[in-house]
Parts: sequence; C-alpha cells; structure tokens
Amino acid sequence: MGKKQLVSRLLQMLIVLIGISIFTFLLTYLSPGDPVRNMYTSAGIMPTEELIQQTREEMGLNEPFVTQYFHWIGNCLKGDFGKSYSLNKPVVQLLAQRLWPTLKLTLMSMLLMLIVAVPLGVLSAVYKNRPIDYIVRSVTFFGVSIPNFWMGLMLILFFCVKLRLLPVVSSGGTFKDLILPAVTLAIAMSAKYTRQVRTAVLEELSSDYVVGARARGVKESKILWGNVFPNSLLPLITIFGLSIGSLLGGTSVVEVIFSYPGLGNLAVNAIMSADYFLVQGYVLWVSVIYMVVNLLVDLSYNYIDPRMRLRR
Repeated sequence: MGKKQLVSRLLQMLIVLIGISIFTFLLTYLSPGDPVRNMYTSAGIMPTEELIQQTREEMGLNEPFVTQYFHWIGNCLKGDFGKSYSLNKPVVQLLAQRLWPTLKLTLMSMLLMLIVAVPLGVLSAVYKNRPIDYIVRSVTFFGVSIPNFWMGLMLILFFCVKLRLLPVVSSGGTFKDLILPAVTLAIAMSAKYTRQVRTAVLEELSSDYVVGARARGVKESKILWGNVFPNSLLPLITIFGLSIGSLLGGTSVVEVIFSYPGLGNLAVNAIMSADYFLVQGYVLWVSVIYMVVNLLVDLSYNYIDPRMRLRR
C-alpha cells in the first residue's frame, strides 16, 4: 500500500467514524427513557421534577441535538467519553479495564481455532471427496449449526457441574477462567474457517503452476506447504482480521453466559441499564478497533504477497 493509498484509507476511516458517531448519538438521543432519571434511580435516589430539570440543564441535555452532538464529540476528541452513571466511573476507564480480559480471550480463542482449522482444512482439501473429507465436512457442518450459547451451556454442564473441573463463573484472572469461553468461541470459528481453508487450498491446487510443478516431479509436500498454502493465505487473512475485530469488540453472548468481565458483557449491562454514555463510548471503541484491524490486514498484504508491491 503506497502513501497515497494509506492517506486515502485514513480519510475514509475518518469519514466512516464521523458517520458512526452521528448515527450512534442519534439513536441514543431518540431512545426512550430519561438518562437523568436513570442516573438517579440507578443510585437509589428518587428525584423530584425540579432536580431532574436542574440536572438536565447542567448536563446540557436541554440543548438542541446538534449542540449536544458537537459538545459530546468535542469531549470525545479530548479523551472524555463521559461518566457511566450505572457504574459511577469514567467510560474510558471502564473500556480500558475490560479491554485486557477481552484481548486475552481473543488471542486464546484465535490460537485454538488456528490449531484446529488449518490442519483440518488442508487435510480435507488434499483428500477431496474421500472419507476423511466427508468426515471433516460433516463435523464442520454441525459445528457451524450449533449456537454459541447452547455450546457454552453444554460445556458448563459437563465440565463445571458434572466433572467440576472448571469454574462456572469466569473472572478472567487465571488460565482456567479462559478455557471454557475460549473453547466455546473456538468451536464455532474452527468449523467456519476449516471450510474457508479447504476452499482456498482447493482453488490453489487447481492452478496451472501446481500442474506444472507436479509435471516436473516436485514433491507434493513442497508444493503444498511451499506454494499452495502461502498463496491461500491472502483471502484467509482478510477473514481472520474481521474475526479478530469482532472478538476484540466483545462477544456478548459468550461473555454473559460465563460472566466474563469483557467488553461484550460491559456493553450488555450498559444497554440493560440504559447507560447512554457507556453505550456511545463502546460503539466508538468497537468501530475504531474494526477499522484499525482492517487497516493492519491491508498493510500485511504487501509482506505476504509480493505481487501487491509490484502493483504500486
């Protein structure tokens, strides 16, 4: 990616981020309920109408939509996303605290997925339409079909209730706390990406350079791991990058099931308590994560595929 392309991508990211911020603020602005009333009731205070009106004026909530938006986005640019009234902490502090547990869960689930998906996908492609291929495709079909919440509950029932090997509630502080949430996420991803790896490898195996290499007597293992697999990485990295962004944004269902202290669990609690500042901060946080991950994926193409450098 050249300098002009990089600048263009950064400008596109800025435009998208502005659009997301406007859309997010508009949704919370139009959402039912009064944030001031919610703030007091969450603190166990029954406010009077006079107190509510006074607080609304102090917070600038009586101002027009445009004025409120520019005030909010101006504070965001300074690193101030507001204060969560349900947890009584700055939004930035809450997001930063929950990022590390989510990052650990993301890395572990992606590692488990790669350990399973890459070998099975390559094996299924190499032995296409043979018994091993049918077995892998059947297993991945069921893996894709099973919802995460059901898989998580079954793992809790078996490993926590029956065998009592792992904790039901994952505090995120130890390796044991990560196992079940990571395995739950990895099962669905492994089933999905095994099929993606199989498809990518099959496309490369049907290429002309593979036929030529076989005609020259090159070993199958060298063709597979020296040429086919590296050339299959480009489309796979794009999908992996999207998954990393999704996981870093927080996998709400799995985190709620295991009471895991990550971004997804935080977002669900914020929505349930109508904590608008926290919801807005979370959406912007996730948007930035997605765009940064996608940019890094695009930049990595130059190092993975030399043909991308020649096009500049």
